[in-house]
Amino acid sequence: MTLLHLFDLDGTLMYGSAAPVEISRQLGLSAEIAELERAFGAQQMGPHEFSVAAHALWAELTPAHVRAAFDGAPWLTGIREVWQEIRERGDYCAVISLSPSFFVELLLEWGAHAAHGSVFPAVPFTRPVDAAGILTPEGKVMVADRLCAQFGLRRADCIAYGDSPTDSMLFEAVSVSVAVNARPYLAERATYVYEGRDLREAYRLVGAARTEVQAS
Repeated sequence: MTLLHLFDLDGTLMYGSAAPVEISRQLGLSAEIAELERAFGAQQMGPHEFSVAAHALWAELTPAHVRAAFDGAPWLTGIREVWQEIRERGDYCAVISLSPSFFVELLLEWGAHAAHGSVFPAVPFTRPVDAAGILTPEGKVMVADRLCAQFGLRRADCIAYGDSPTDSMLFEAVSVSVAVNARPYLAERATYVYEGRDLREAYRLVGAARTEVQAS
């Protein structure tokens, strides 16, 4: 049976950080993004409000800043190796993140079959953010369903990896989930829990999950 591995980005593939944090660091705006992250974590703003505020904060953003943020981010070890193994098994891997699409889509270079983020205008910005393109926790499930349709799979064929409450709806929708350096709320709802900095170790937990999914 073919499986679809669905990876969150912020706090999951990236250890202790997030794409907006790394982008803002390149612009010298760490304090400003920290305040937005705090408000978002406290549910004082939703994904759309956060994205609009981040877009305004990044008025001077260039493609060079984005590349530097991506290259310098604290990625988990072994991402490309895991995705290569997934491909060699005949499975699929995709990234679904609330972070900006222009950052998330760079992970296609590492071997993901698909990468979906909140749709931002091209960098440097000349247009505002379109509310319709901003992903939400519910939107993550919708993207997963579209990917299942694209690859001819079911939700029961999916394994989700995440770290925060924004991943909880996706965890509820799929058969197997792996909490990676996760907050307690999500870890309590996961099939497997991993703490560490090597995605290969988290992926090994899925060896038993493969059998479980195939038997479902």
